[in-house]
Amino acid sequence: MLLPSALFSSSLRPRRSSAGDSAKEENVREQENMSDEEVYVGSIDQGTTSTRFILYDRSARAIASHQVEFTQFYPEAGWVEHDPMEILESVKVCLAKAIDKATANGYNVDGGLKAIGLTNQRETTLVWSKSTGCPLYNAIVWMDARTSSICRKLEQELPGGRTHFVETCGLPISTYFSAVKLLWLKENVDAVKVAMQKGDALFGTVDTWLIWNLTGGINGGGLHVTDVSNASRTMLMNLKTLDWDQPTLYTLGIPAESLPKIISNSEVIGKIAKGWPIPGVPISGCLGDQHAAMLGQACRKGEAKSTYGTGAFILLNTGEEVIHSRHGLLSTLAFKLGPDAPTNYALEGSIAIAGAAVQWLRDSLGVISSASEIEDLAMSVDSTGGVYFVPAFNGLFAPWWREDARGVCIGITRFTNKSHIARAVLESMCFQVKDVLDSMHKDAGEKGEAKNEKGEFLLRVDGGATVNNLLMQIQADLLGNPVVRPADIETTALGAAYAAGLAVGIWTENDIFNSGERAENVTTFHPRLDEGVRKSKLDSWCKAVSRTFDLADLCLL
Repeated sequence: MLLPSALFSSSLRPRRSSAGDSAKEENVREQENMSDEEVYVGSIDQGTTSTRFILYDRSARAIASHQVEFTQFYPEAGWVEHDPMEILESVKVCLAKAIDKATANGYNVDGGLKAIGLTNQRETTLVWSKSTGCPLYNAIVWMDARTSSICRKLEQELPGGRTHFVETCGLPISTYFSAVKLLWLKENVDAVKVAMQKGDALFGTVDTWLIWNLTGGINGGGLHVTDVSNASRTMLMNLKTLDWDQPTLYTLGIPAESLPKIISNSEVIGKIAKGWPIPGVPISGCLGDQHAAMLGQACRKGEAKSTYGTGAFILLNTGEEVIHSRHGLLSTLAFKLGPDAPTNYALEGSIAIAGAAVQWLRDSLGVISSASEIEDLAMSVDSTGGVYFVPAFNGLFAPWWREDARGVCIGITRFTNKSHIARAVLESMCFQVKDVLDSMHKDAGEKGEAKNEKGEFLLRVDGGATVNNLLMQIQADLLGNPVVRPADIETTALGAAYAAGLAVGIWTENDIFNSGERAENVTTFHPRLDEGVRKSKLDSWCKAVSRTFDLADLCLL
């Protein structure tokens, strides 16, 4: 969501800091010094299938960007890997190209770039050598399901089964999270095992890997850090202390010395080292992608957002309270905007396959030649013709948590054509979001929902797939509530920029969370579907989901 220029212009009159608060006073002085010069903030958005770098001006308008896709490796069924060195190279290219574009358009980026924010695909797990700086294995991607046997073993051995760690980290035992991926690396990759024994192994999610290299790596004393949002997705961080949980590390046999230092989402971390396109610029913001999107959407307590990318991720800000779900959701961090700032928590529902199902239609079935074609194809029919598609390619995440589930497409008749299937794929994303939001409302209760003056709960949406108007209308119809799409749908990158700019005094929290200026910058989709039809469709969807269970072994035959 882009906030209006007028809002930021007025905000450049700095707020008065409290007596003795030197950090805030320094920010005020920086704001005063920057008031008459070009000021830009950059945001590295390292996603599951591509990397982007976006440059924003003082009004939070994107002035230049560059995007690079990188290779997806599928060594075995259910396995997904990335090359960490290719990710690094994609970041370097994006930085250089975006700056070149901005400079060509007359922006003085070299003199005006004040801060860099970073946001990244979460849970994706890397281990590299402290002494050589080289990865010891490919990055194991968040959706990778190879750790299912490790998860089952832990569930059988630990009291409470899959919920053993929920009280401390808010997460169930699942293939989704970094800790079990790290266990797999430790047990199956000799180089990792040896490096851990020698104290030479550095563990990190993608944010940690990038920051370590951006701040110098082995040549310049690279900083081994992660932020609270990414750390909250490992299964290893205590939600209340915001530090690594020692009993968990002991239980899993993970050496503490291999783990990065945990920091807040908005603080000066370090400066970009020589050898990168923008040396000397401070990295001052870091959030996992879904937390960054929540900040970019300016979600206050009781407000929720859904990001539609490779997967779909719904977060509800629960304020300073950790709510433990009884309905299949995760307790996690929303954000912590400074070392001394209060911690905002969230309930999260993660959907493994959203936009990836559209890619599957394109790449595996050849039903469409580009993702953008699906809207017109789906609009050529007014319903799915009774077809329901459940994209449980590698199991189902929230609120079902069924690793044994596999994808199904049911209700097919001789009448069914590719348009019905395309529409069913779009509906599958929206049904899954509806399932998650229903669970959130049960957990948070009425007091946990922020509603507008009409008493409506608004779902804020972002991500590449939200350009599809049909998808957004289907989502509103199935929810029975309005869906609000910002003018700038790339709120993940924007959220990281906000955090970085906040840390160096370019913006204040009032700028970011001022919600009175939103109306001019959003498109709202209102529900049109009859309540009886909605209920019937939801009942049929639940039946379709139940058909996906216990199919994993069948798929191996």
